[in-house]
Amino acid sequence: MSKKRSTSWGKVGDWYNKLVGEEGMHYHQNVILPNVLDLLALENDETLSLLDIGCGQGILSRHIPENINYHGVDISPELIKLAKKHCSNSNHQFSVGDATKALPVKKKSFTHVTIILALQNMEDPSLALKNAAKHLEVGGKLVVVMNHPSFRIPRQTHWGVDESKKLQYRRVDMYMSDLKIPIHAKPSKGKKSEVTWSFHHPLSYYIKVLRESGFLLSHFEEWCSDKKSSGAKARMENKARKEFPLFLCLVGIKTSS
Repeated sequence: MSKKRSTSWGKVGDWYNKLVGEEGMHYHQNVILPNVLDLLALENDETLSLLDIGCGQGILSRHIPENINYHGVDISPELIKLAKKHCSNSNHQFSVGDATKALPVKKKSFTHVTIILALQNMEDPSLALKNAAKHLEVGGKLVVVMNHPSFRIPRQTHWGVDESKKLQYRRVDMYMSDLKIPIHAKPSKGKKSEVTWSFHHPLSYYIKVLRESGFLLSHFEEWCSDKKSSGAKARMENKARKEFPLFLCLVGIKTSS
C-alpha cells in the first residue's frame, strides 16, 4: 500500500480556498494576475500550452484564454480537488504531484510554465525549476512569482516608524541565511493553528539555480502594493509601499534541451 502524500497544505485547503476565492485575493486581482498575464502574452491559440506548477486551487487557470492547453500540478490533494470543482474547461487538467519530484505529466514540450507564489513553500526550489525545464520546449517561457526574498522574510522583516523623520522603514534581521519558517494559518488559534512552512533563500540563490537549470533570465520585476492608506499616517505608509516591493517576478527562457 502506498503511503499517503504528506503536505503541510492539506489541512488548510478549505481555509486557503475561501481566502483566494473564485477570482483571487486583492493582490491576485490587482497586482499578480494582470502582470503575469502580460508577461505570458498568451493568445487564444490551441497550439499554446501552460504547465502551472504549484497551482493551488487553480486560480490562474480561470484567467487564461479558453483554448490554451493547461495542466495544473499541486502537492495537495485537497487543493487539486477544489481546482477541479472550480473548472469546467475540457482543455484543463489537474494532477496531484510533488513539484520537486517526477511530475505526473506526460507532455514534455509546454510553451509556458508558471510557478506562482509556490516556490517559497519548497525546501529545495532548484528541483522544481529543473522540472520546469524538463517539461518546457526550447525557447519556452518560465514565469516565477514569489514573496520578495529581500523584504518579505517571515519573522525576519518588520515595519518600523522613525517619528523624527516621519518615515516608515523596513527592518531586515536576516537575509543571506537559508531559513525554514513555520507559518500559522490561523494565528488567532495560537498553538492550535494549522502550520504551513515557508523557506527563505537569498535572491542570488534563485538567479544561480535558474542558470543551472538551463534558463536565461529575460525579465526581473519587483511589484509593489497598490493599496492606499488613510488617516494620520497615510503619507508615510503610502510612501513606504512604493519603496518596498511585495513580490518578485523572474522570467526565464529555456536555452537548450
